[in-house]
Amino acid sequence: MATTTATATKPDPSSDSIDPLFHIIRILPFSFLRPPRLRLKLPNFTLPSAMTVYSLILLTYFMVVSGIVYDVIVEPPGIGSTQDPYTGSVRPVVFLPGRVNGQYIIEGLSSGFMFVLGGIGIVLLDLALDKNRAKSVKVSYASAGVTFVVISYVMSMLFVRIKIPGYLR
Repeated sequence: MATTTATATKPDPSSDSIDPLFHIIRILPFSFLRPPRLRLKLPNFTLPSAMTVYSLILLTYFMVVSGIVYDVIVEPPGIGSTQDPYTGSVRPVVFLPGRVNGQYIIEGLSSGFMFVLGGIGIVLLDLALDKNRAKSVKVSYASAGVTFVVISYVMSMLFVRIKIPGYLR
């Protein structure tokens, strides 16, 4: 039983050209030019640690929820001001009231910080469930996590009440 193996070789598409100048340009420089023998070392990249990746993701999350892109494009003021109708004095305003689709820079940063604080609280609550930790450490993680989540929620609701008066009554 004889088996024949057929090797399928793909012809070079550039050899189909009938232009003699193309073949001369393709062959002539490489007949006397030789590439140099380089002893290049490939760089060794080490993977970043898990905490570095977590920190970069947390920083990116903070920038996204803070509205950094909005701040760069629209260039709102850092903080606003309003005049007191009774005394006539000018006082600073951190939140842009009545406009849901607008913000001051400080407003975005403070809201973003509250969202990140709540996220860190949830991570601490997850760390409190680890069975290999001491009970005192688990209690500390759990209490800090609950505190962070509660503070984040209460402050975010306060920000919404300031931003949209009469919304959460």
